[in-house]
Amino acid sequence: MLLVPALSENHEVPYFIQLYHYFKKEIISGSLPAGTRLPSIRVFAAQLSLSATPVELAYQQLLSEGFIASKPRSGYYVQPMHMFSGLTAAAGAPPLPSRPITARDSRPYAYDFHMSKNDFSLFPHKIWRSLYQEQLANPDLLQYGDPQGEPALRESIAAHLRQFRGLRCTAEQVVIGGDQYTLCSLLCLILQGSSKRLGIEDPGYHLLPAAFRRHGFEMIPIPLQEDGIDVEKLYTSRASSVYISPSHQFPRGMTLPIAKRHALLDWARSTDSIIIEDDYDGEFRYHGRPIPALQGLLEDSPVIYMCSFAQSLAPALSIHYMVLPKALLPLYHHLARELYLEHSASRLNQIAMHYFMERGHFEKHLRRMRLLYQKKHDLLLRSIQRYFGDRAAVSGRDAGFHILLTLKSGGSARQLAAVAEKAGIRVTPMSYTWWEQPENDDPEFILGFGGIPENLIEEGIRRLAEVWLPLI
Repeated sequence: MLLVPALSENHEVPYFIQLYHYFKKEIISGSLPAGTRLPSIRVFAAQLSLSATPVELAYQQLLSEGFIASKPRSGYYVQPMHMFSGLTAAAGAPPLPSRPITARDSRPYAYDFHMSKNDFSLFPHKIWRSLYQEQLANPDLLQYGDPQGEPALRESIAAHLRQFRGLRCTAEQVVIGGDQYTLCSLLCLILQGSSKRLGIEDPGYHLLPAAFRRHGFEMIPIPLQEDGIDVEKLYTSRASSVYISPSHQFPRGMTLPIAKRHALLDWARSTDSIIIEDDYDGEFRYHGRPIPALQGLLEDSPVIYMCSFAQSLAPALSIHYMVLPKALLPLYHHLARELYLEHSASRLNQIAMHYFMERGHFEKHLRRMRLLYQKKHDLLLRSIQRYFGDRAAVSGRDAGFHILLTLKSGGSARQLAAVAEKAGIRVTPMSYTWWEQPENDDPEFILGFGGIPENLIEEGIRRLAEVWLPLI
């Protein structure tokens, strides 16, 4: 491919800006279609009789704005441009994803194996209503609150994490937010002084990587091994941070062993990098001893710990939190002052949650929910064994709210999911969790057991086998 940008030697605009505008125009106009591989920096610089620096700067700007993507050891590729009918793309606007990260499907299903639904049959309605009404009597709580989160709740969270998740933290390190994206955006701003290369598990959960990508970070997919992320590949990736779910990887479900956890911490220390630990379901382990969080393995560890009360209590409360390393606290406080941050999670819910924890209700509720979800988990496994036998394999068991079902005889995941849908059964193909394999259609499915009533699990699996097995 021959690219001939018209560069002006006497122009006041630097070469890298001229190159950036040239490529942006070519991409938006469609002259450089999606998937086009750009020349390497060295080759293109030689073609233009320039040093490599202007070309590299132009590519980095295009990368940060989403016009191109970098594939390790392959090069730079033009990204798809989403064009609205009758409109042209705004200059500098990053492209929308070519496929949804997750599908929000509000249709009712007779057998709903949704991967992130909850069971509210044991929700402590009376206790929560009483605690919430207590806070309504306090007019001070109607004022603006601490942008970092209510100090009382941060104390309760830190105490709980130290006792039950093995963290080494204080309330000063806890930051509370109303949703995951709010906390992710803060992290992007806190970490933007690094090389802006984020290592991510592939396959994995996309919300945080997608947020980082929108903030100009380059995604570096790191493959999984049987026991978790490939740490050796992380060393060669030149990532300055990595996002992982070590206690119960999503979606594969493996637990990162202690040797690999120490190797990961060694990587972070030796490369001056940051680990972002997502402990989304760390409270829920059904067989064997609980797995302590990675953050607590090392004093002043370079780990940002992220969790919420969405799964342990209810997502509608909108209380998420992260625990920052002490070294990053000055950056957070600087941002809070500069951006005039305000609380993003309801103060009333925060204080009610504090008393819910302080008075022992939260620990009791967790014990009851573990027993409930364990019964569902075990029933799901027995049902799969009974109706699928050796024609399917299960991974990711013993923790969390989902298992991974793999059909051994092959078939198209999309087609099989459509067949299940017609039979009133919701299952989720795992293919959407890949970052670099969007066309992957292997028959792997995420089956959630949290929200489906216990008395429907076995019948749902029986009917699933009934419509699937003749096709594979």
